[in-house]
Amino acid sequence: MPLDEPRFAGHRYPQVIPAPDEIRPGGPAPWSHLAAHERSGLSSRVVLERLRAAGRTFDVAALPGEPSELAAVADARELAITRRSAVLVALFDEDGEAHVILTRRSFALRSHRGEIALPGGANDPGEDLIDTALREAYEEVGLERSLVRPVGWLSPLVTFASASAIWPVVAHLEARPELVADPAEVDRVFTVALADLAQEGAFIEERWRRVERRPGSDDDGFFPLYFYRVPEDVIWGATARVLTELLCVALDVEWPEEGRRWT
Repeated sequence: MPLDEPRFAGHRYPQVIPAPDEIRPGGPAPWSHLAAHERSGLSSRVVLERLRAAGRTFDVAALPGEPSELAAVADARELAITRRSAVLVALFDEDGEAHVILTRRSFALRSHRGEIALPGGANDPGEDLIDTALREAYEEVGLERSLVRPVGWLSPLVTFASASAIWPVVAHLEARPELVADPAEVDRVFTVALADLAQEGAFIEERWRRVERRPGSDDDGFFPLYFYRVPEDVIWGATARVLTELLCVALDVEWPEEGRRWT
């Protein structure tokens, strides 16, 4: 269904979200108990220190491999992961706040057209997943590899109803880079401050239910979907899930999806 104006006021682009069988309001942001001043000052240094404290930097732990939990997808059958992808969570500072690079996928693409995404894509055979994230960021937005310092990772995701896994690689840039979108893949490239995503009213959680029960749902068959209001648009899906985990780590609050392996 097209984005609903009362739910996502100010939406501009023709992005489409699949319609579940039932939607319920979700809970507040995991950081809703923090005061406004506690949600700002999220510099790259702060983010990286908290990633390290959480055991998610490369000097503490390697990028996770393919844990056995990643094999349980879709209708709970054991399926081998047949498609691997990596995305780059590229951070740089401006005015003391960490910003992350985002893209709008081209409307000419076959899937997820027009959606907000992190730079990234499919892993080539024999390619390291970190190299995948760096290569795809260069191909999609012209981010020079020499400017990027991979520093850590966030939890791998399994996309629902497919044997596909995504690895988010966190990286640091010394300054805002010059970026040029490849029009074949990217409609636009932009950045957003983590503090803006953490501000009051930016985060929305919905609880979705489908007739066909999906893994990771609660006893009533509902599972959480995260959304972020950004100027004239909305971030949702796997990208919102990655950003929510990143914000939980950066703000030192509990990540509610710690034990759940499905998006």
